[in-house]
Amino acid sequence: MSSPLDPAVANRLKRTPDGLVCAVAQQRGTGEVLMVAWMDDEALHRTLTTRRATYYSRSRQQLWVKGETSGHTQHVHEVRLDCDGDTLLLVVDQVGAACHTGDRTCFDATVLLPEA
Repeated sequence: MSSPLDPAVANRLKRTPDGLVCAVAQQRGTGEVLMVAWMDDEALHRTLTTRRATYYSRSRQQLWVKGETSGHTQHVHEVRLDCDGDTLLLVVDQVGAACHTGDRTCFDATVLLPEA
């Protein structure tokens, strides 16, 4: 089955063996890193066309739109592809918690090396 993702974009992606690309969500304006998730071609296509962050759940093996059930949405302002083609950066406006634990970001809980 062919993907609706623009072939020029699809050809630049370096996917994991299961067809996924890492996606980092960052708060627009502050640069705060909110979360890391995964996208397949369909999730990226939907994100690019709707501006609603859509990811691929590895545990459920299905697409999910951020905030569809929680109300904690991400409006996507910009999507960038890194130089290697294996990571996407989504610049978003986060409404509510980004983390499934209810924290603002997925990086609030554990600091391994505090700022000096």
